[in-house]
This record gives sequence, C-alpha cells and structure tokens, in this order.
Amino acid sequence: MEIKSTTEGTRLTIAVSGRVDTVTAPELAAALKFGDATCVVIDLANVPYMSSAGLRLLLSANKTMHENGGELQIANLQAAVREVFDITGFSDILTLV
Repeated sequence: MEIKSTTEGTRLTIAVSGRVDTVTAPELAAALKFGDATCVVIDLANVPYMSSAGLRLLLSANKTMHENGGELQIANLQAAVREVFDITGFSDILTLV
C-alpha cells in the first residue's frame, strides 16, 4: 500500500493506493495524523479492495474529525469498494464525494 498526503491550507488530502485490509490498515492508521486540518479528504481512487478493518478505521477517523469540529470526506470510490460501502451502510454514515 502507498499513502501520499498533501495539505492546502486547512485541507488535508490523503491518497491511498492498494488494498486496505487487516495487514495494511495499521499502516494507514499511522498515516492518519490530521494536525490542524479542518477538512480531511481520503482519496480511494486506487483502492481496489477494502475489508472491515479499513471500514472501522474510516469510521474512527470520521468520529475523531467530528469531535474536533472538522469533516472527513471519502473521495473516488471504485465500484467494488462502493458496493461494500453501500451494503454495510457506510455510504449513509460517511460523506462520500
């Protein structure tokens, strides 16, 4: 898995490439350092698969951002990952852009 972060003002974009599963989720968790960001966009354009470990991680990140007055957005879901979000109800919980 590859993770790239870019910051524009108070907006942090985290682009993830590769599978997000039980093995790689801890690496992504370690990279989710929001600092002073009030808007965090997690770009999943290059994520072909996400397991429940990845979903839990995004749910936790969403909670953290909301508790700190910020917003978490999930961008560019591939069809297979979007289906997982839809089936689990995460499409209704998280902000998808």
